[in-house]
Amino acid sequence: MVQAYILIQTEVGKASAVAGTIRGLPGVIQAEDVTGPYDVIVRAESDSVDELGRMVVARVQQVEGITRTLTCPVVHL
Repeated sequence: MVQAYILIQTEVGKASAVAGTIRGLPGVIQAEDVTGPYDVIVRAESDSVDELGRMVVARVQQVEGITRTLTCPVVHL
């Protein structure tokens, strides 16, 4: 199981709508509106890194209002 944080920048005023839409996507554990350089932070999980990448590109980045994403896989050192 691979988990990651996805940091999302949105168009002005779209953070709440983006977070609400993303909460319903398969593989999303949590999606929260935040303040700071990013507008939404998502915690997601998948069976593999490849599947995680497909989820981000095919589902998350297609949500209307998103301008940029940064995916940060969780590592256990």
